[in-house]
Amino acid sequence: MRKIFFTISILSIGIFLFLLSCDENSSSLGEFRINIATIVPGGENAYSLLLDNGERLWPAATAMTYHPSYNQRVFLNYTILSGAQNGYDRYIKINDIWNILTKQIIELNAQNADSIGNDPVKANAVWIGGDYLNVSFMFNYGGVKPHAINLVKKELPSESLSDVIDLEFRHNSYNSQRDKFYEGFVCFDLKPLRDENSDSVKLSVRVKEKTRVITYDVVYRYNQVIQQAVTEMPIPVISSSEYY
Repeated sequence: MRKIFFTISILSIGIFLFLLSCDENSSSLGEFRINIATIVPGGENAYSLLLDNGERLWPAATAMTYHPSYNQRVFLNYTILSGAQNGYDRYIKINDIWNILTKQIIELNAQNADSIGNDPVKANAVWIGGDYLNVSFMFNYGGVKPHAINLVKKELPSESLSDVIDLEFRHNSYNSQRDKFYEGFVCFDLKPLRDENSDSVKLSVRVKEKTRVITYDVVYRYNQVIQQAVTEMPIPVISSSEYY
Protein backbone atom coordinates (compact mmCIF):
# COMPACT_ATOMS: atom_id res chain seq x y z
CA MET A 1 0.00 0.00 0.00
CA ARG A 2 1.22 3.47 -0.86
CA LYS A 3 1.81 5.97 1.94
CA ILE A 4 2.31 9.66 1.16
CA PHE A 5 2.96 12.47 3.59
CA PHE A 6 3.56 16.06 2.64
CA THR A 7 3.59 19.38 4.48
CA ILE A 8 2.35 22.77 3.41
CA SER A 9 4.35 25.39 5.25
CA ILE A 10 2.82 28.10 7.40
CA LEU A 11 4.16 30.60 4.87
CA SER A 12 2.19 28.87 2.11
CA ILE A 13 -0.95 29.04 4.22
CA GLY A 14 -0.46 32.76 4.64
CA ILE A 15 -0.14 33.09 0.88
CA PHE A 16 -3.23 30.89 0.44
CA LEU A 17 -5.35 33.15 2.64
CA PHE A 18 -4.01 36.24 0.91
CA LEU A 19 -4.78 34.87 -2.52
CA LEU A 20 -8.35 34.07 -1.60
CA SER A 21 -8.88 37.79 -1.08
CA CYS A 22 -7.12 38.88 -4.29
CA ASP A 23 -8.87 40.79 -7.04
CA GLU A 24 -10.58 38.13 -9.18
CA ASN A 25 -10.03 40.28 -12.28
CA SER A 26 -6.27 40.31 -11.85
CA SER A 27 -4.27 38.29 -14.40
CA SER A 28 -0.68 39.47 -13.99
CA LEU A 29 1.92 36.82 -14.88
CA GLY A 30 3.75 37.79 -11.69
CA GLU A 31 0.83 36.70 -9.51
CA PHE A 32 -0.31 33.25 -8.48
CA ARG A 33 -3.16 31.72 -6.53
CA ILE A 34 -3.68 28.56 -4.52
CA ASN A 35 -7.10 26.94 -4.58
CA ILE A 36 -8.84 23.62 -4.12
CA ALA A 37 -9.98 22.04 -7.38
CA THR A 38 -11.32 18.78 -8.81
CA ILE A 39 -9.56 17.06 -11.71
CA VAL A 40 -11.65 16.47 -14.86
CA PRO A 41 -9.73 14.01 -17.11
CA GLY A 42 -9.99 14.53 -20.85
CA GLY A 43 -8.10 11.54 -22.24
CA GLU A 44 -4.46 11.13 -23.32
CA ASN A 45 -3.37 12.59 -19.96
CA ALA A 46 -5.24 15.81 -20.81
CA TYR A 47 -7.40 17.33 -18.10
CA SER A 48 -9.18 20.46 -16.94
CA LEU A 49 -9.89 21.64 -13.42
CA LEU A 50 -13.15 22.56 -11.70
CA LEU A 51 -13.06 25.03 -8.81
CA ASP A 52 -15.62 24.77 -6.03
CA ASN A 53 -17.21 28.03 -7.20
CA GLY A 54 -18.02 26.37 -10.54
CA GLU A 55 -15.23 27.95 -12.62
CA ARG A 56 -13.68 25.69 -15.25
CA LEU A 57 -9.93 26.12 -15.77
CA TRP A 58 -7.91 24.99 -18.76
CA PRO A 59 -4.18 24.37 -18.12
CA ALA A 60 -2.73 26.02 -21.23
CA ALA A 61 0.76 25.82 -19.73
CA THR A 62 2.33 23.85 -16.91
CA ALA A 63 5.63 23.76 -15.06
CA MET A 64 5.29 20.08 -14.17
CA THR A 65 4.06 16.68 -15.33
CA TYR A 66 0.81 15.50 -13.79
CA HIS A 67 -1.11 12.26 -14.36
CA PRO A 68 -4.83 12.95 -13.87
CA SER A 69 -7.37 10.62 -12.30
CA TYR A 70 -11.13 10.95 -12.16
CA ASN A 71 -12.60 12.90 -9.20
CA GLN A 72 -9.17 13.58 -7.70
CA ARG A 73 -9.11 16.66 -5.46
CA VAL A 74 -6.00 18.85 -5.53
CA PHE A 75 -4.38 21.95 -4.10
CA LEU A 76 -3.67 24.03 -7.19
CA ASN A 77 -1.01 26.75 -7.49
CA TYR A 78 -1.72 28.62 -10.72
CA THR A 79 -1.34 31.85 -12.66
CA ILE A 80 -4.17 33.23 -14.79
CA LEU A 81 -3.21 33.65 -18.46
CA SER A 82 -6.52 34.79 -19.95
CA GLY A 83 -10.24 35.07 -19.41
CA ALA A 84 -13.08 32.98 -20.80
CA GLN A 85 -12.62 31.18 -24.12
CA ASN A 86 -13.51 27.84 -25.74
CA GLY A 87 -15.95 26.91 -23.01
CA TYR A 88 -13.56 27.56 -20.10
CA ASP A 89 -13.74 30.43 -17.63
CA ARG A 90 -9.97 30.94 -17.52
CA TYR A 91 -6.83 29.72 -19.20
CA ILE A 92 -4.10 29.14 -16.62
CA LYS A 93 -0.50 28.13 -16.10
CA ILE A 94 -0.06 25.43 -13.44
CA ASN A 95 2.86 26.30 -11.18
CA ASP A 96 2.38 23.32 -8.88
CA ILE A 97 -0.28 20.79 -7.96
CA TRP A 98 -0.67 18.48 -4.94
CA ASN A 99 -3.10 15.61 -4.63
CA ILE A 100 -5.48 15.75 -1.65
CA LEU A 101 -6.58 12.54 0.01
CA THR A 102 -9.90 11.90 -1.79
CA LYS A 103 -12.10 9.03 -0.68
CA GLN A 104 -15.50 7.43 -1.06
CA ILE A 105 -17.91 7.05 1.85
CA ILE A 106 -17.90 3.61 3.48
CA GLU A 107 -21.09 1.83 4.52
CA LEU A 108 -20.92 1.15 8.26
CA ASN A 109 -22.47 -2.16 9.26
CA ALA A 110 -22.23 -4.76 11.99
CA GLN A 111 -19.37 -6.54 10.23
CA ASN A 112 -16.98 -3.58 9.93
CA ALA A 113 -18.10 -1.46 12.92
CA ASP A 114 -15.11 -2.57 15.02
CA SER A 115 -12.42 -2.67 12.35
CA ILE A 116 -13.17 0.81 10.96
CA GLY A 117 -11.82 2.37 14.16
CA ASN A 118 -13.22 5.01 16.46
CA ASP A 119 -10.19 6.80 17.93
CA PRO A 120 -10.36 10.49 18.88
CA VAL A 121 -9.89 13.09 16.15
CA LYS A 122 -10.52 16.84 16.06
CA ALA A 123 -12.29 18.53 13.15
CA ASN A 124 -11.05 22.09 12.69
CA ALA A 125 -13.25 22.87 9.70
CA VAL A 126 -16.01 20.96 7.90
CA TRP A 127 -17.68 22.30 4.77
CA ILE A 128 -19.20 21.30 1.44
CA GLY A 129 -17.60 22.43 -1.79
CA GLY A 130 -17.64 20.99 -5.29
CA ASP A 131 -19.83 17.99 -4.34
CA TYR A 132 -17.37 17.01 -1.62
CA LEU A 133 -17.35 17.11 2.15
CA ASN A 134 -14.04 18.75 2.98
CA VAL A 135 -12.51 18.27 6.42
CA SER A 136 -9.49 19.91 8.01
CA PHE A 137 -8.64 17.80 11.04
CA MET A 138 -6.04 17.26 13.78
CA PHE A 139 -4.83 13.99 15.27
CA ASN A 140 -2.03 12.51 17.36
CA TYR A 141 0.53 10.72 15.22
CA GLY A 142 3.86 9.07 15.98
CA GLY A 143 5.18 9.13 12.42
CA VAL A 144 5.73 5.36 12.24
CA LYS A 145 2.57 3.38 11.46
CA PRO A 146 0.00 5.06 9.17
CA HIS A 147 -3.44 5.86 10.57
CA ALA A 148 -6.72 5.61 8.66
CA ILE A 149 -9.28 8.36 8.12
CA ASN A 150 -12.74 7.55 6.76
CA LEU A 151 -16.26 8.88 6.50
CA VAL A 152 -18.87 6.20 7.15
CA LYS A 153 -22.59 6.06 6.51
CA LYS A 154 -24.57 4.34 9.23
CA GLU A 155 -26.65 1.34 8.27
CA LEU A 156 -27.18 0.56 11.94
CA PRO A 157 -30.33 1.91 13.68
CA SER A 158 -30.31 5.72 13.62
CA GLU A 159 -31.11 8.07 16.46
CA SER A 160 -31.63 11.05 14.15
CA LEU A 161 -34.61 12.08 12.03
CA SER A 162 -35.57 9.78 9.15
CA ASP A 163 -34.80 12.41 6.50
CA VAL A 164 -31.23 12.95 7.73
CA ILE A 165 -28.27 10.87 6.50
CA ASP A 166 -26.08 9.92 9.46
CA LEU A 167 -22.34 10.08 8.79
CA GLU A 168 -19.39 9.56 11.11
CA PHE A 169 -15.86 10.88 10.63
CA ARG A 170 -13.71 7.98 11.82
CA HIS A 171 -10.04 7.70 12.82
CA ASN A 172 -8.16 4.44 13.35
CA SER A 173 -4.71 4.79 14.98
CA TYR A 174 -4.16 1.00 14.95
CA ASN A 175 -2.86 1.39 18.51
CA SER A 176 0.31 3.00 17.18
CA GLN A 177 2.46 5.52 19.01
CA ARG A 178 0.72 8.91 19.15
CA ASP A 179 3.10 11.52 20.54
CA LYS A 180 2.84 14.40 18.04
CA PHE A 181 -0.04 16.60 16.92
CA TYR A 182 -0.58 16.80 13.17
CA GLU A 183 -3.12 18.49 10.95
CA GLY A 184 -4.58 16.76 7.91
CA PHE A 185 -6.98 17.40 5.06
CA VAL A 186 -9.38 15.04 3.29
CA CYS A 187 -12.26 15.22 0.81
CA PHE A 188 -15.18 12.77 0.56
CA ASP A 189 -17.31 12.35 -2.57
CA LEU A 190 -20.96 13.15 -1.75
CA LYS A 191 -22.49 12.43 -5.15
CA PRO A 192 -23.59 8.85 -4.24
CA LEU A 193 -25.79 10.36 -1.50
CA ARG A 194 -28.00 12.27 -3.93
CA ASP A 195 -31.73 11.62 -3.89
CA GLU A 196 -33.20 11.71 -7.40
CA ASN A 197 -36.48 13.00 -5.99
CA SER A 198 -34.91 16.02 -4.31
CA ASP A 199 -32.36 18.75 -5.01
CA SER A 200 -30.73 18.42 -1.59
CA VAL A 201 -30.11 16.06 1.32
CA LYS A 202 -29.51 16.76 4.99
CA LEU A 203 -26.30 15.39 6.48
CA SER A 204 -25.39 14.89 10.11
CA VAL A 205 -21.63 14.39 10.58
CA ARG A 206 -20.53 13.00 13.95
CA VAL A 207 -16.94 13.56 15.14
CA LYS A 208 -15.60 11.88 18.27
CA GLU A 209 -13.04 14.08 20.01
CA LYS A 210 -11.02 13.14 23.08
CA THR A 211 -13.51 14.43 25.63
CA ARG A 212 -16.70 15.02 23.66
CA VAL A 213 -18.69 14.21 20.54
CA ILE A 214 -19.53 17.02 18.11
CA THR A 215 -22.18 16.80 15.39
CA TYR A 216 -22.07 19.02 12.31
CA ASP A 217 -25.42 19.44 10.53
CA VAL A 218 -25.20 20.56 6.90
CA VAL A 219 -27.36 20.53 3.78
CA TYR A 220 -25.84 19.16 0.58
CA ARG A 221 -27.44 21.09 -2.29
CA TYR A 222 -26.61 19.52 -5.65
CA ASN A 223 -26.87 22.70 -7.71
CA GLN A 224 -25.12 24.97 -5.25
CA VAL A 225 -21.44 25.12 -6.11
CA ILE A 226 -20.49 27.90 -3.69
CA GLN A 227 -18.77 26.54 -0.60
CA GLN A 228 -21.03 26.10 2.42
CA ALA A 229 -19.09 26.70 5.64
CA VAL A 230 -20.59 24.87 8.60
CA THR A 231 -18.04 25.51 11.31
CA GLU A 232 -17.99 28.51 13.62
CA MET A 233 -14.28 29.21 13.12
CA PRO A 234 -12.57 27.44 10.18
CA ILE A 235 -8.83 26.91 10.68
CA PRO A 236 -6.56 26.61 7.60
CA VAL A 237 -4.76 23.33 7.02
CA ILE A 238 -1.02 23.26 7.81
CA SER A 239 -0.25 19.75 6.60
CA SER A 240 -2.03 17.03 4.71
CA SER A 241 -1.64 13.26 4.92
CA GLU A 242 -2.74 10.40 2.70
CA TYR A 243 -3.48 6.98 4.14
CA TYR A 244 -4.65 3.96 2.17
